[in-house]
Amino acid sequence: MKKLLAALVVAVVTVPVWAATQTVKLSVPGMTCAACPITVKHALSKVAGVEKTDVRFEQREAIVTFDDSKTNVQALTKATADAGYPSSVKQ
Repeated sequence: MKKLLAALVVAVVTVPVWAATQTVKLSVPGMTCAACPITVKHALSKVAGVEKTDVRFEQREAIVTFDDSKTNVQALTKATADAGYPSSVKQ
């Protein structure tokens, strides 16, 4: 019984209580053709914690929903930059 209680306490303490799903809009000005969003979407999808991506060529933006306990905005912008499409948070 004590081991079960100890395991439960450890599980509760190690899981971030403040973790939440967040959505960020990224400006991706380097998308110049209709195929570019496919590459950007693929790069973002490979980031652990990304739940949904909506890449819009006409607006040159990507809307990303992610679990902030698994990733962050810096990892998302790094993923797009590594794919050849630098991005920044769109205000």
